[in-house]
Amino acid sequence: MLMATGLAPVFPALAGENVELRVYTELSSYTVAQNRLKAYLDRQGCDASVKIAVAEPVAGAEFGDWGVRSGLVFSAQPVGGERALKAVNATGQSPVPVWVTRKTSGVRSLAELHGRDVSLVAGADPVGAAAALQALAGQGVTPSRGQRYFAADYSSALGLLLHNNTHAAVSELGFVSGLMESQGLAVTWQGQPVEGAGWYQTASEGSARQVDLCLAALTRIQRSDDRQMFQLFPEWVSGFVSPESTQEKDSAP
Repeated sequence: MLMATGLAPVFPALAGENVELRVYTELSSYTVAQNRLKAYLDRQGCDASVKIAVAEPVAGAEFGDWGVRSGLVFSAQPVGGERALKAVNATGQSPVPVWVTRKTSGVRSLAELHGRDVSLVAGADPVGAAAALQALAGQGVTPSRGQRYFAADYSSALGLLLHNNTHAAVSELGFVSGLMESQGLAVTWQGQPVEGAGWYQTASEGSARQVDLCLAALTRIQRSDDRQMFQLFPEWVSGFVSPESTQEKDSAP
């Protein structure tokens, strides 16, 4: 049963206008999360099929290259087409990559990570590895293959750090902020907000009304409402908003 917290009233579906929602996910076992997303959309009047793909599309590829029908596609990186909703973190903003260390480790800068083990998040989400590794490279630090530990999610990457398996972990600022004091952590590096994650709209001939209903439904759900459903998305994703709604926040100094 879906949790009722924060959910809007049930809406009647518009018959005959089924659209497809496709989610590119790193989750290997996704059936429960897929079913919960479908049930939630049904309750909100979004008549959509939910398809799951475990391989991320190539950045910049056209939707036709994926065999995607009319509807919406979730991707953790920029892809062809218009982004209809952006994924936001726990503070309602675009994700901010950070390198996190233990306060007791004595690591004060990225340069001090030279020759040390680091934990990253596997997959296509640039927040979990690419942006943070680029920041290390800018300081002349390039961890060897044996020094890079790839975890399935942000919690596991932090777990490697907290259990002294690595000296630093990639994380996302909104996700990790609430854990800093309780876990004795420090942010050693904070990057710029990373754009791209969210729902992209494909051609919507004959289904524009249903697409609009589905978009409205997606903006009403947050991770705190149904954490099991949100396992389909990167762990830092807290909800979805229109691209314009966070523009002012993200551009602030």
